[in-house]
Amino acid sequence: MGLLVMTAGLGLFLGVHLVTTRRDLRARLIARFGEGGYKGGYALISAIGLALIVWGFAHYRATGWIDVWHPPRMMKHIAEALMLPAVILVVASYIRGRIYARLKHPMLAGVKLWALAHLLANGDLGSIVLFGSFLAWAVIDRISLKHRSDAGAPPIPVDGARNDVIAIVVGVVAYLALGGLFHPYVIGVPVFGA
Repeated sequence: MGLLVMTAGLGLFLGVHLVTTRRDLRARLIARFGEGGYKGGYALISAIGLALIVWGFAHYRATGWIDVWHPPRMMKHIAEALMLPAVILVVASYIRGRIYARLKHPMLAGVKLWALAHLLANGDLGSIVLFGSFLAWAVIDRISLKHRSDAGAPPIPVDGARNDVIAIVVGVVAYLALGGLFHPYVIGVPVFGA
């Protein structure tokens, strides 16, 4: 049941995010519902999808765990190491400096690293479906960005190395908070020293 609910949530959440890769479809939806209606619907569908993902994955983990493979212990350490640049890249997509200018889409690079790290560390079916879906979406979105005529994101000022330093510091703090507090207390899986 949990896996089915999570999969439905992934369909909603990632499906609505894939709409942005189809610029003609997105334009038709905005023309039909207006920009506010489009953004409101997008946010509502995303929120419902995310809630279903969270509930479904938690239920799956509690009642229907299905092992596919058993990752070697070193994969947990590799995942832990990959998560630091993943978090920094996500932060750098908002605090834009040279990292942003160099990568152009650090959010997608961060999501790909996050998903890959979790695929390496987890061998159960639910994790493979969850993180594999996010990895596939990030790859599809990045490919679509190469073919778009527009920037695909709201304009945020790009600064220099100062913003990179801020992004790295904020990213390290967020990484420590995610690994030290969020993951063990909310997800129920310790990261550091496990």
